Amino acid sequence: MDLDLDERTLEFRSEVRQWLAANVPERPLESFNTAKGFEQHRAWEAKLADAGYAAVAWPAEYGGREASMLEWLVFEEEYYAAGAPGRVNQNGIFMLAPTLFSHGTPEQRERVLPAMARSDVVWAQAWSEPDAGSDIASLRSTATRTEGGWLLSGQKTWSSRAAFADAAFGLFRSEPGSERHRGLIYVMFDLRAEGVQVRPIAQLDGEYGFAEIFLDGVFVPDADVIGEPGDGWRVAMTTANNERGLSLRSPGRFLASADKLVGLWHRQGDTSDTALAERVADAWIRARAYQLYTCNTVTRLSEGGDLGPESSVNKLYWSHLDVELHETALDLLGPAAELTGEAASDGGHWSAGYLFALAGPIYGGTDQIQRNIVAERLLGLPRESSANRNRSGS
Repeated sequence: MDLDLDERTLEFRSEVRQWLAANVPERPLESFNTAKGFEQHRAWEAKLADAGYAAVAWPAEYGGREASMLEWLVFEEEYYAAGAPGRVNQNGIFMLAPTLFSHGTPEQRERVLPAMARSDVVWAQAWSEPDAGSDIASLRSTATRTEGGWLLSGQKTWSSRAAFADAAFGLFRSEPGSERHRGLIYVMFDLRAEGVQVRPIAQLDGEYGFAEIFLDGVFVPDADVIGEPGDGWRVAMTTANNERGLSLRSPGRFLASADKLVGLWHRQGDTSDTALAERVADAWIRARAYQLYTCNTVTRLSEGGDLGPESSVNKLYWSHLDVELHETALDLLGPAAELTGEAASDGGHWSAGYLFALAGPIYGGTDQIQRNIVAERLLGLPRESSANRNRSGS
């Protein structure tokens, strides 16, 4: 693993830094979990696309600039360091797009990716169901064969961005009587199609980060099926590995937060509190460790490897790093951490970040699911039998 950046990558870093300095909005955009903020972020994504920064690692024909994975990491570092807006189309760019590159047809990529890069079409993830959260293989929504395509029926919940998004991607059971990972189909569908009803879910702050999606005989043409019918689970694992692994949570996010935490310590820290000082230093070190781990992943991918079950280790690491980093900041702020808005010295940045970080050990597969994957697929430990579970009372 070579950690020295070549001249091309250093020039790319400088170019990105200059563009962001000139273009990042002076005032933060409104939350993309509101209708107004959603459109503000959509416009920002279009501006990124015009400059070739919406999806830097994509081929140019789809709106990218064919940057290397290392250059993508550099872009992410600069993006977060500049305090640039959140990515409203992250479900599409960081989850659906890698799936299309691995399993989609040339026609699907040509049709979907350019509009995704500009966020002319913003994507929602439609996986979880009322009785199928982390255990997505127990889903019950169906896809029934019809002339020229499929009819979708069922309910999805906790669908990120669905309250204001244009389209969604999800898994459905395509073979009657099939169970668990068999007989599934991976499809894309229009959230404004006939038979689709979207019900926004209000969060405690009143914003709509999620929605329920009800489908009643929604027609999806064969052209919107990714991979082969019945093989949806294998396709979905590409999406899941990107969500848990490299794409969704790049090191740049945590490097920027760790640097801000160190700055907060220098401004407000009590030098006699050695325990808190050690926590600040530990957060900074762990953010750098995640950076090095990701560089190793990029090296492995560049040599022909893939994102396998190792992504579960990755997900466990960054989700807990995020929580503990924010907890350290709140402890440093003391009672002032409870202030929000203009009353807060930091505008409520740390408290809002902490509340979001708490969801990290849940979304994308809970800690328990990730630890099972690590135990079974990486460590080779046996699965617990149903008899043992019954004897233990679990």
